[in-house]
Amino acid sequence: MSIWVDIARLSVAVSAVFLVVLLGIWGRNLLTFRSKHALGLVVFGFFLLAQSLFALYYYLVDPTLSVWFATEMPDIAWQVLMGIHVLQAVALGVLLWVTWD
Repeated sequence: MSIWVDIARLSVAVSAVFLVVLLGIWGRNLLTFRSKHALGLVVFGFFLLAQSLFALYYYLVDPTLSVWFATEMPDIAWQVLMGIHVLQAVALGVLLWVTWD
């Protein structure tokens, strides 16, 4: 198993954790302010969390795809996926940092 696989999986897991925290903040804001902006953030967060959880499922649990991802997927593909997932995790980290304030 390649380091790219582990970095991609870890990045998706970190993104999911960041999204759960963000959804808590955004959900609290929605209940407090009842604004369309807060509703939009909650809906966005749920969709992005669903995407992250689906990715984790396919990377770790799915009986067919998890084996393919772990053994037969070319390194260049993992490098690209890893880059996308790392960028997403960093972006969500920045969003969490500015939202936490």
